[in-house]
Amino acid sequence: MPATRATYPDGMATTEAAPGQDLPADREVLDWALFGVAVRELAQTVVDSGFTPDLVVAVARGGLPPGGAIAYALGTKSVGTLNVEFYTGVDERLDEPQLLPPLLDTAALHGLTALVVDDVADTGETLALVQRLVAGHCAEARTAVLYAKPRSVVEPDYVWRRTDRWITFPWSAEPPVQAAPA
Repeated sequence: MPATRATYPDGMATTEAAPGQDLPADREVLDWALFGVAVRELAQTVVDSGFTPDLVVAVARGGLPPGGAIAYALGTKSVGTLNVEFYTGVDERLDEPQLLPPLLDTAALHGLTALVVDDVADTGETLALVQRLVAGHCAEARTAVLYAKPRSVVEPDYVWRRTDRWITFPWSAEPPVQAAPA
């Protein structure tokens, strides 16, 4: 379902709402500057725990920006992705998360430690699916998210912030770019 653009009195525009939906007025807004602070603080929490991942697995799509940034902050050069579809709009989702191709080469995970990174553990079902899959193929798999919500079915190992509000992320706050008119 294609997203629609909504603009709010605070000037924030976003495409996170599906057609006919309104975004909550009371929401958490993460801008690019605060994102930089968040990933550095989250990476520091990982380091302070003594965990040194051999690999960062970013949950696509929302986990791609924090996954890449955290991998850089940790000095971890191996980064993989798993594509998962679950949300179709504000609080609208499929019955369960679905893995999408291309799939991660799980045979290459044998003996490694992995950090699974996503933007948010909302229901936690996507993070739980990816963590189970990765943990089944490597020595150890931990999870890190920028945000965790109280209703999440999993407790991530590392969390930057906790909230029960809808979150506007900088990578999804603008509509997809379009070709210039001819």
